[in-house]
Amino acid sequence: MDQEHPQPVTLWEAGVASARSLYLLEEEPLAIRVDGKPYAVVMRTPGDEIAHAAGFSLGEGIIDSVADASAIALCEGETANVVTVTLSAERRAAVGNVLDRRNYISQTSCGICGKELVEDLFQLVRPVRSSATVDLETIRAGMEAMADRQVLRRKTRASHAAALCDSAGRPIAVAEDIGRHNALDKAIGQALLGGRLAEAVVAVLSSRISYELVQKAARAGVPVMFSVSRPTGLAVDLARRLNMAVACLAPGGGIYVFCGQDRLHRP
Repeated sequence: MDQEHPQPVTLWEAGVASARSLYLLEEEPLAIRVDGKPYAVVMRTPGDEIAHAAGFSLGEGIIDSVADASAIALCEGETANVVTVTLSAERRAAVGNVLDRRNYISQTSCGICGKELVEDLFQLVRPVRSSATVDLETIRAGMEAMADRQVLRRKTRASHAAALCDSAGRPIAVAEDIGRHNALDKAIGQALLGGRLAEAVVAVLSSRISYELVQKAARAGVPVMFSVSRPTGLAVDLARRLNMAVACLAPGGGIYVFCGQDRLHRP
């Protein structure tokens, strides 16, 4: 399934119209089933379906490790738009309350205020236990490594990217998607399935950091988040409660650090 395709477009420039061709990013639904039952449908860029489902399941609390799933596979006889996560008997018994939720926890419930949401999520997501620290130049190196691998971004100017980097700024997993949540799910899923998630110290994002992304990183045990744009206030509040650092680029080449200053240091 194509991730991007060229489309004809008319360019108006200085009063003159000319025909051009531009790549547009594809968007398709992905249905995620757990033990054969529908759990969620997300809109995403095709590709990395297994990793996407794995990272999503970790972020939701459906699994805590690869061992909790006896299989994660595309449904036979169907397109790549349906993935089924099959749980082990022990895990199935342990997460019945998670599977019974009508809406997955990455979505905000209607009518709930920010303070209540942080309290609710804090009960579901444990604080990050890692004591890892990282220097600011290492974070910059991670950002540059992610940018170098943004193939879809260069073609379409429409995709988000997420990278998980180790303590030296080396990328462990990099993913692109039309949705920033999906990109992080895919990157986490790649690292999880590859047995390298424990090495991840920094999550680098091409977008802003929202509370949902903090939740996903915390579930993955990643202590530091760095983004191009500023985080939301709710994201910072949740990250502070979860023992995480949140930072972003500042004008003129600086870095804003919103919480977790003790995890970040100058080289």
